[in-house]
Amino acid sequence: MTRTDRPTGTRTTPRCEVLISGASIAGPALAFWLNRYGYAVTVVEKAPTLRGGGYPVDVRGTAVDVVARMGILPRLRDAHIDLRRLTFLEGDGSEVASLHPHDVTGGAAGRDLEVRRGDLSDALYAAVRDDVEFMFGDSVDTLEQSGHGVDVTFRRGGRRTFDMVFGADGLHSSTRETLFGLEEQFHHYLGHCFAVFTMSNTFKLSHETVMWNAPGRAAALYAVGDDEVHAFLNFAHPEPPFDAFRDPEAQRELVASVFADAGWEVPGMLAALRDADDLFFDAVGQIRMPRWSSGRVALVGDAAYAPSFLTGQGTSLALVGAYMLAGSLAHRDHVTGFAAYEHGTREFVTMNQALVGKGGATLFPTTPQVLEERNNRLRELSALPSAGGRPADSAFTLPEFTPRT
Repeated sequence: MTRTDRPTGTRTTPRCEVLISGASIAGPALAFWLNRYGYAVTVVEKAPTLRGGGYPVDVRGTAVDVVARMGILPRLRDAHIDLRRLTFLEGDGSEVASLHPHDVTGGAAGRDLEVRRGDLSDALYAAVRDDVEFMFGDSVDTLEQSGHGVDVTFRRGGRRTFDMVFGADGLHSSTRETLFGLEEQFHHYLGHCFAVFTMSNTFKLSHETVMWNAPGRAAALYAVGDDEVHAFLNFAHPEPPFDAFRDPEAQRELVASVFADAGWEVPGMLAALRDADDLFFDAVGQIRMPRWSSGRVALVGDAAYAPSFLTGQGTSLALVGAYMLAGSLAHRDHVTGFAAYEHGTREFVTMNQALVGKGGATLFPTTPQVLEERNNRLRELSALPSAGGRPADSAFTLPEFTPRT
């Protein structure tokens, strides 16, 4: 286990002690704001260190205001990938249309950001590491709520009591399962599975994405620089392949069978898939819950309201949700604070989760007719000026929260 030193200071009154499970995006963002509002924060993360690298993520609309208030916007601007071209291909490899990515995603050029996930994680950690206790290589084993707090035991040993606990542990949150039961109650499968991994950039791509489509299948090469590309394989599947989720070899076999007869660069992608050591495979789905808290424990980010990558808003919702959760607790107890968090955030979450239909129809048509209709729209779009940003990205104005005195 790697543990950073617990911060010390001159404060003499006891601070409310809270635990956050998860140190990816929502966890460190929540830690930053809770520390700002006077909480003593501990973050536990099962990985031995921060997870570097990773595929690019978007920070859009209201979320840009969050990172600006955190003081990390200049660093993220420096890390901005600046994807310049998105090219769609027919099944035979011929070009359908080549556009600026914002014409398809609805991002706002010059404002919204696209950065490597690891760069965002590093920036969030750097902003809070001196003020927050981090426990790497560990995780929560049990949670037991009582009148005085939440008794937590850790997998690597030890037991502590916290005033509140927060689950920022992602789509497959163990905190959520402990509080509310099995994931299947809240996971809404959207009919697709995907695999993503890195491979050598033998295609001479730079700051661009090329996507090949056939009905129910898509393959994309995403070059954020010049050295390597993120390979992406997506396919329609009637039910989640539960047997493959914990078996990387089964994942490789499933993807290879689905794309066995595919053309373009897919055979080379499948060859790279066999040797990839960073394969990430999952179902495309959303988490939809009637409430995000129980007692002294609350969920934030994907654990509470994963919107799926089809919306492009997962990271942004995590950042906005962390800001709203911490601010809602700034001058309230957990009961009224959690209620304020849901009241102030749910409409924005619902609006952005609804973007999934638009994203899926554009990126992953499932029938020949729908694919042809999509391609025709892309051809028309390439001849038109940009339509600007999607209102859902910026449909929420951040309230001002003041630190405790």
